[in-house]
Amino acid sequence: MIAGILKEKNGETRVSLTPEVVKQLRQMSVTVWVEQGAGDSAFYNDDAYMQAGALVKTGEAILSGADIIFTLQAPSREWIDQIPPGKIITGILQPLYRVSEVEYWASRNITAFSLDTIPRTTRAQVMDVLSSQANIAGYKAVLLAAYSYSRYFPMFMTAAGSIAPAKVLILGAGVAGLQAIATARRLGAVVEVFDTRPAVKEEVMSLGAKFVEVEGAADASGAGGYAVEQSESYKQQQQQRIAESIAKADIVITTAQIPGKAAPVLVSSDMLDRMRPGAVIIDLAAATGGNTSVTKNNETVHYKGITIIGDSNLAATMPADASKLYAKNVFNFLKLLLTKEGTLHLNFEDDIVKGACITHNGEIVNDRVKSMMQPA
Repeated sequence: MIAGILKEKNGETRVSLTPEVVKQLRQMSVTVWVEQGAGDSAFYNDDAYMQAGALVKTGEAILSGADIIFTLQAPSREWIDQIPPGKIITGILQPLYRVSEVEYWASRNITAFSLDTIPRTTRAQVMDVLSSQANIAGYKAVLLAAYSYSRYFPMFMTAAGSIAPAKVLILGAGVAGLQAIATARRLGAVVEVFDTRPAVKEEVMSLGAKFVEVEGAADASGAGGYAVEQSESYKQQQQQRIAESIAKADIVITTAQIPGKAAPVLVSSDMLDRMRPGAVIIDLAAATGGNTSVTKNNETVHYKGITIIGDSNLAATMPADASKLYAKNVFNFLKLLLTKEGTLHLNFEDDIVKGACITHNGEIVNDRVKSMMQPA
């Protein structure tokens, strides 16, 4: 089997497989082709890949000749058109937001595995690319906020007077939110946290933050670890409690997203008007609309003295470690698709393989994606 590693486009700095994982694949008798310069932005050069046993090829050769193609971002149609029918693509394809593209993959008879749709079960934790990348994003969000903020994070007692600690509000206690809590606390901030899931209260408090509860949240236990839509009554209560906290906050980190839907607007213009000048918001949900009313993806917005930074790809600002973690996730998933001899074996009886598969044999096979499609 030939595995191909493509060089990412559109400014993406990460690479889908590292030389360390290439070496492991070679030990499984898998031939690995890597596009020239694929790992340069993540500080893995072509020599490192060749020493691990990979062959450096052109992107065109990989697209036309590899049996399974690895990429982080969803491939363009230009790429898809170069892939022969029956081949496999694997990455963070975000199919719930790209239904028309998914239909095109199926029409080209390409088998697509999207690692962001893997069921979030205990067995799948070692393959959970969303968690590994969100961990980095939560960490970097706090550092970016500290860099952008005009005051100290920790409390300081000085001869010139005392400096109060920064007050940080985190909306969402998923992986990114929990890492943001831990990082903000290490920097000496006082932290409050909102989340729709009461079950995360203990984790939040164990990290030294205050958990602000809103009663009446929809049960998310059947959503496979993903967020769910809330009732209008709950949203109103949530908005009121957030408004009370945000008026006192110096830093706000927002992380709330719902798969396949626009990000919920948790911070309205009225709330922004109540924030103190110099406050900073880091919106990690910017790519799907953002959690504030003024967020713009990949832009910094200045609103009445408030700085709102929209960036859903902060993991790419730490490309070496982000690629290392992502590659390990991919390798653990790939082991489900390979025999001991290194040949492909797609076992759709496996819930992880089935959950990650989006298209196969010319059809859309993923139930969540099919539910997003309009009836004919």
